[in-house]
Amino acid sequence: MFFGTVPVAEAAGGVLAHRVRAAEKVLAKGHALSAEDCASLAMAGVAEVTIARLSPGDMPEDEAARRLARQAAGPGIRCAEAFTGRVNLFAEADGVLVLDEAAIHAFNALDEGMTLATLSPFRRVKANEMVGTVKIIPFALPGTVVKAGCQTLSAPPIRVAAFRPKRVGLILLATSEMKPSVLNKTARVTAERVASLGGAIAFERRLPHRKEALAEALQALDPKALDILIVFGAAAISDRRDVIPAAIEAIGGRVIHLGMPVDPGNLLLLAEWAGKPVLGAPGCARSPAENGFDWVLERLFADLPVTARDIRAMGVGGLLMEIISRPQPRAGEEM
Repeated sequence: MFFGTVPVAEAAGGVLAHRVRAAEKVLAKGHALSAEDCASLAMAGVAEVTIARLSPGDMPEDEAARRLARQAAGPGIRCAEAFTGRVNLFAEADGVLVLDEAAIHAFNALDEGMTLATLSPFRRVKANEMVGTVKIIPFALPGTVVKAGCQTLSAPPIRVAAFRPKRVGLILLATSEMKPSVLNKTARVTAERVASLGGAIAFERRLPHRKEALAEALQALDPKALDILIVFGAAAISDRRDVIPAAIEAIGGRVIHLGMPVDPGNLLLLAEWAGKPVLGAPGCARSPAENGFDWVLERLFADLPVTARDIRAMGVGGLLMEIISRPQPRAGEEM
């Protein structure tokens, strides 16, 4: 592709690199100059203009962006119309954004003339929310470069895992000193959180905060009646031998991971019982504010597996907010 400043008389067929005003007429950047345009510019006293002129084998910016965006878009992604070398990508449903980060990095390393930007991986997105954009920097790219870009994106690296309706069982453990208002708020906030993901509370149980009581209640449950089980303890889970994990293991369940590098949300328990995921909720999940519990619940509602490795990988970006009531605030000088 040629790019440079030429006399107006030689500019016909070129693409304007910068906006030009000719008397009452304004020609925008990217405008393809006709012979009539050049005559008007000359009459207005414009002697030369900066243009881009495609060479054989070059692909115009909009076509390049269109092809690359279509290649990048996987299930649940919609491509908008191309304009000024850009195609925006939108979610088609509420869900979780899933990315092949390695493929995106490899694509962006191919040529500085083509770029792909996205939201963060595993972010919760809404239908019609913009999740990515392909932008071509120059007015055209060699067709060979675009072809290489499409090959790098051969397995579309951007998709949305849509939320699926889930039935959620809710168990609230309490001590005799615990106020009913605390349990009522926890139940309400949890129902609202689940409903926002397209699910519903299938049942709710309130039990004493004891291993034996929880184990007995779990034994009596029909696993077919739920998809996910959430258990709130009267106190935070502080060890694998604590009430909730101990009760799960006592009836043949399995603790997958205790704790997570997300704050708030550190004291989350991920377990499995009767083939169903069980979440021992951290205390912060009694509030509707975002916390690590949301990150795990969202993936489960999107039918994305959650492993101990997945939880450990949440640390980068996992510092969500400062909790003012902490005895030792994280900001400030060392004590």
